[in-house]
Amino acid sequence: MNVFTGISASGGIGLGTAFIIPETEKRIVPQRSVKPEDIGIGWERFKAAVEAVSARLKAQITETAANKIQKEIFESYLAMLSDAVFIKEIKTSYEKELYNIEYVLDKKTGEYEQRLRDSKNEYLTERAKDIRDVFDQVLNELLDYHPFNTDSVPDGAVIVARVMNPTDAIVLSKRKIAGLALTEGGKSSHVTILARNYGIPSVFAVTGITSGIPSGTTVIVDGEKGKIIADPDEKTLSLYRQRIKDEEERKKVLNVFRTKEALTKDGVKFHVFANIGTPDEARTALKEGADGIGLFRTEFLFMAENQSFSEEAQFEAYKEVLETMGGKPVTIRTLDAGGDKLIKGLGDMTSSITSAPTFSPASAPDAKISGGSSQSGQSDRFNQPVQSDFKEKNPLMGLRAIRFSLAHPEILKTQLRALYRAGVYGNLKIMLPLISSAEQIEKAKIIADTAQKELAAEGVPFKKNVPLGIMVETAAAALISDSLAKTADFFSIGTNDLTQYTIGIDRENPFVAELYDECHPAVLRMIQNTLQNAAASGISVSVCGEMASRQNGVLVLGGMGIRNLSMTAKQISAVKEILSKFTIKEMQDISSKALNNLI
Repeated sequence: MNVFTGISASGGIGLGTAFIIPETEKRIVPQRSVKPEDIGIGWERFKAAVEAVSARLKAQITETAANKIQKEIFESYLAMLSDAVFIKEIKTSYEKELYNIEYVLDKKTGEYEQRLRDSKNEYLTERAKDIRDVFDQVLNELLDYHPFNTDSVPDGAVIVARVMNPTDAIVLSKRKIAGLALTEGGKSSHVTILARNYGIPSVFAVTGITSGIPSGTTVIVDGEKGKIIADPDEKTLSLYRQRIKDEEERKKVLNVFRTKEALTKDGVKFHVFANIGTPDEARTALKEGADGIGLFRTEFLFMAENQSFSEEAQFEAYKEVLETMGGKPVTIRTLDAGGDKLIKGLGDMTSSITSAPTFSPASAPDAKISGGSSQSGQSDRFNQPVQSDFKEKNPLMGLRAIRFSLAHPEILKTQLRALYRAGVYGNLKIMLPLISSAEQIEKAKIIADTAQKELAAEGVPFKKNVPLGIMVETAAAALISDSLAKTADFFSIGTNDLTQYTIGIDRENPFVAELYDECHPAVLRMIQNTLQNAAASGISVSVCGEMASRQNGVLVLGGMGIRNLSMTAKQISAVKEILSKFTIKEMQDISSKALNNLI
């Protein structure tokens, strides 16, 4: 029996067999000359690879028949593989250049992709990503390159890996995973948030686990104590099986709170909302008794496999959530790309910009969000960022969230158009992430105004007067919240980022993860300052970080005056139970001690 210790990322007990995810080797596309008499052999290999990918897509179309958006995406991919003009272009180049088919395919796909991007047309730019994705699959077949495939993970497995990106976590959530054990990751990383949302017991920052546990080994994931037990003895196995049974009984106790209001022991009402990342999770939120959606992380929607960035695809997703919630408030955050949330098709844009575009609200009447030139004759840098080979050394402090959106206004405008259109179907609020100045809000409002004017001119139905709020998750935003409260319609405090930025802790770094403390007096004073300034301006405040779901965090926040909490749906009943056991006076005593560093 071997015991590994790490950070408790997601509670619960998982019991299953270890499935080791290997490190993915970099794909290398060779370049070599081909004799004219061997061209036929290479072309037959190309046709066989296309057929293999086509067969896989047809199977996916059948499997996703009930999901209109995914089905349409797979159908469009299949159509691309049948593009006679492009296929002929590949063949002509192959016969003329006399290089191996893998090299020619990679080269021609890149050229085609670039032509579409250079068109400056939003629709064609989106198709460029699709072209690369589908023909990359053909290239992988030719190279016999098979990176990790989530389909190979069996039900009941404990995933053991060095690291996992949010995309894989979303895909794996569809399977019955017993637990996660990772070498990297912190207790407030986005993979952690997803694991909690899906109820997957997880322990991260576990040293030596990928080499210390063979595949097929029986593994226990103790998400409560931050332990991984490999090849447990019978006594330990029996103990944990009993704990799993006890957990099931505990779930039955909490189940009664699903249909109850969130009330303190002395009858003060709280509103408990759900954080979601996909439309499917809205249905879970309703089942768990959520008062609404406090945070829809739209970047997780974009991270899903083969997802489209098109306005129509976004509109359908947002509409589905609003209709599912049936009039309950739904707060949807604009794209929070960058940092630890790398999105296929956007990652290159995030990491290759040397200087952020500039834009002055004073020039709003003549501002252009689509292509063209400014009145000064200079290129429209607001629309076209400067490209280089520069890579961000610290992306969490770089071009992410609202900074990314303002650097790429077409992406933000497309999302806002989809949101305003979907707003007709429910109680919508829009939220901007990682705000640090009033100027950023004003810039976003200009883009929002343009989006609404376009919809009106096109005669497209849309919701007017949608509240536009902000995430308070930087020290800057908390300290100038008096100014921001005059511009924003509401605040939502994101304690995950606020904590790491205030006390200088990288929440992804296992070496300092133990220092990450949401109840650090400095963080609490940032929250207190934000609350006071919001109250003075008469705007509402909610908390949507992980702090809102931990017992000490709930009690401290409640004592400080917060009455709106948002968390993963699976934690709603537990938070309602916590609230039911304490009075507001007791919470105030706890928060007072925390603010003065006495607990």
